[in-house]
Amino acid sequence: MPRSVLLQLARDSIHEVFEAQRTIDKQVLLAEHPLLNEKITTTVNIYLKNELRGSYSSDNASKTLLEDIIYNAKKSAFEDKNFKPITTSEYLSSEIELVLNTPDGVISQKDPAILKH
Repeated sequence: MPRSVLLQLARDSIHEVFEAQRTIDKQVLLAEHPLLNEKITTTVNIYLKNELRGSYSSDNASKTLLEDIIYNAKKSAFEDKNFKPITTSEYLSSEIELVLNTPDGVISQKDPAILKH
């Protein structure tokens, strides 16, 4: 099953930090997926071996969905005060959960680890 655009965006956001360069083309994504312009709060959770490894949530819907996912994914991976920053090997072995707090309710999607054990 192909990865959703939103989960791919979360993965790409973390990957950008490891690569130390901007690789996400925001303009293309916004043109192809207008929903990314909506103001929706998100939570990004990272799980390693089914245990929480990082988490970050938005307080309010001040950013676009695109910016919120990018920001929360990076915060979850590298700035969660309860965990050390994620390593490359942990990233490759981790599941990423994206929770959207929409006006119609909460939507949650999980992305399996890139490397299977």
